[in-house]
Formats: sequence, structure tokens, C-alpha cells
Amino acid sequence: MRFFEVLKRRKILFLNIFLFLYIVMNLFTGDRGLMSYIEKKELQEHFEKKRISLTNQIIDVEAKNSLLSENLNFDFMDTLIREKLKFGNKEEILIKLND
Repeated sequence: MRFFEVLKRRKILFLNIFLFLYIVMNLFTGDRGLMSYIEKKELQEHFEKKRISLTNQIIDVEAKNSLLSENLNFDFMDTLIREKLKFGNKEEILIKLND
């Protein structure tokens, strides 16, 4: 019985303690908590690096595509034929290097 009397007198104190614990728990956990913020920040950095990498790849492909379009670059065509088809002239000596 004495516990209930203390509880009645100290309602505000217990309410404040409960609210404080609730706020602290939600500060560190949950969808908008500190841990979630750190994870999302790392994920954002990862995607930013991936975006930069993909942008560089697009630029490379566009540059190669421009070499094969209207103004045909015969040196680039020769390089592609040698790499893809393993084709060369009869007088050439081919040296294969292990990558």
C-alpha cells in the first residue's frame, strides 16, 4: 500500500523519468536514430562513389562511341579488331603477355 502512496505523490517524477528514457531510447535507435543516421551516411557515401564510377564509365563509352561514329578512327578500329578477333598480318610477330 505504501508503494501506491509514493506513486501518487511522485507522479510527475515518474512521468519525467519515463519520458526521458523514451526520448533517449528513440535518440539512439529507431528509423531516425543516431545509429540509423550513421548507417545511412555510409550508404550515401557508397552510392556517391558508385555514381562517380558509373559516370566515368559512361564518359569512356561515349568517347569510344564517338571514335566509331561519323569520323571513323582507323587506329581505334585496328585496336578493336586485334583485341576482339585476335587478327593480325602475316608478317607480324605476336607476343602474348600474361596479365
